[in-house]
Amino acid sequence: MRHSRRRFLHLAASAALIPVPAYVANAQTYPSRPARIVVGFAAGGSNDIIARLIGQWLSERLGQSFIIENRPGAGTNIATEAVVHAPPDGYTLLLSNSANAINASLYEKLRFDFLRDTASVAGLVRQPLVMVVHPSVPAKTIPQFITYAKANPNKITLASAGNGSTPHLAGELFKTLTGIEMVHVPYRGAGPALTDLLGGQVQIYFAGMAGAIEYIRTGKLRAFGVTTATRSESLPNIPAIDEFVPSYEASGWFGISAPRKTPAEIVDRLNKEINAAFADNAMRTRFTELGGTALPGSPIDFGDLIADETEKWGKVIRAAGIKPE
Repeated sequence: MRHSRRRFLHLAASAALIPVPAYVANAQTYPSRPARIVVGFAAGGSNDIIARLIGQWLSERLGQSFIIENRPGAGTNIATEAVVHAPPDGYTLLLSNSANAINASLYEKLRFDFLRDTASVAGLVRQPLVMVVHPSVPAKTIPQFITYAKANPNKITLASAGNGSTPHLAGELFKTLTGIEMVHVPYRGAGPALTDLLGGQVQIYFAGMAGAIEYIRTGKLRAFGVTTATRSESLPNIPAIDEFVPSYEASGWFGISAPRKTPAEIVDRLNKEINAAFADNAMRTRFTELGGTALPGSPIDFGDLIADETEKWGKVIRAAGIKPE
């Protein structure tokens, strides 16, 4: 068993020995007031869309509002730190994602340890990114784009949702495997990156499926390929990048995390209600429309995923020497 997974299980076991505070008595009545889901990106991107989807589901199932609070900045660290230091009562949750696993290696000094300081509640969805370009780019396919980029080194601008974000790392991996050079333009979130891509201020972006799929379907953006090893059911006519660039694979994931010491009863109830969404036809269809694959499972299953992703992206970041802004 790898070190990161052993570490997660050790922390989980240690947490069980911590004295139970008085607020655990309120777990049986949870939720008795509105809760909030903090999102570390601006409104309009994949994170925001998925948070609002699950927030509405939880509101309907639990009878209290789950309000979405967008707190972009520092590659999700502002939002994460706010949740880490919030009361562990189930009323402040985090829309966690692959950025949380990335940041553990990207930032040398953080005022929290994500694996140690959060409770994994439930996975939501794994989502391929999709390589999209503005229609002004003359290439129509990945091979044509590679040829075009090699003929125009550092003249193509690569947008991302922030330095060290999943879209950034997906783009850096593509550059490494194809030998092309592009100028990286980081934004404060997926929404602003998409806005400038649609306006032609940048040429290429590895976008979350949820945020880009309608623009692809309406022809406002041209999709070259999805970042998973196989094609997406939502865009079956779009090839996997791996079909042209062997060994290329990257994907984003989303879930719900809470402050460490959140009562197990609350974590389990939220996990149960979130997993119920995957059995609902309307919700399952909605996730599919957004290009995602559901991530049902226990809190420990989601914790294992976070530990594995932390290890994976740590290797990529160290090898490429990527630093935060």
